[in-house]
Amino acid sequence: MNRLYHVPLSPFCRKVRLTLAEKKIEVELVEERYWEQNPDFLRRNPAGKVPVLKIDGKMLTESQAICEYLEETHPEPALMPKGADARFEVRRLCAWFDDKFNTEVTRKVMGERVWKKVMKQGYPDSKTVKEGLGAIKYHLDYLGWLLDQRRWLAGDMMTLADFTAAAHLSCLDYISDVDWNRSEAVRDWYAKIKSRPAFRSLLADQLPGLPPAPQYAELDF
Repeated sequence: MNRLYHVPLSPFCRKVRLTLAEKKIEVELVEERYWEQNPDFLRRNPAGKVPVLKIDGKMLTESQAICEYLEETHPEPALMPKGADARFEVRRLCAWFDDKFNTEVTRKVMGERVWKKVMKQGYPDSKTVKEGLGAIKYHLDYLGWLLDQRRWLAGDMMTLADFTAAAHLSCLDYISDVDWNRSEAVRDWYAKIKSRPAFRSLLADQLPGLPPAPQYAELDF
C-alpha cells in the first residue's frame, strides 16, 4: 500500500496530496509529528521533514521531487506541459511559492498562528503575523497579473504550478487569512481548483482545537 507521511496543514504535503489525487493514485495518509524527531521517522527521512511518500518500494522525499517523480511514472493526466520553456515556467512558479511565498507569507502566518500552538511553542508574535499578512497582498496582485494573461498560472493548462499555489493558499484560507475580494481573477481561479475532486480530502482536514474558517469548505465563496 502506498503511504504518505504528512501533516494536514503543510502546503508541501498538500501539493503531493493534490498530485496523487489528480492522478488517482491511492495512498494511505499517516499523520507524522515530525517535530518530535521520532527515530523511526528519521530513518525514513534523515532530514526530518514531511512529506515522505512510500511508493514503488521507495521512500521519496522533498515535495517537488516527489511530484515530478509521479509525473514521470504516472503521466496521465499531465501536470507538466510539453516543451522546455513551458516546463521552466511551471518550475519557476513552483519555486516562487515553495520558496518566496513560503518565506514571506506561509511560514510567518501559519507558523505563528497554527504551528506554535500545535507544537506548544508559546504565543504568536503579532508583528510577524502582520508582516506575513502585508506580504500576501503583493503575491495576490502578482497572481492576478498572471491570470489576466493566462487561463492558468503557467499557461493554458492546469499544472503543478496551480497545485503548488493552491496548496499554500488553502492553508491560509483554513484560518481565513486570504482576502479573496482583492482579485476576482484569483478568486475564480481558486474556485476552479477548489471544485476539483482532488481537493476534497483537503477540505475535510481538521486540526484538534483549531476548526476551519466557515468558508473554508464552501465551493461558492
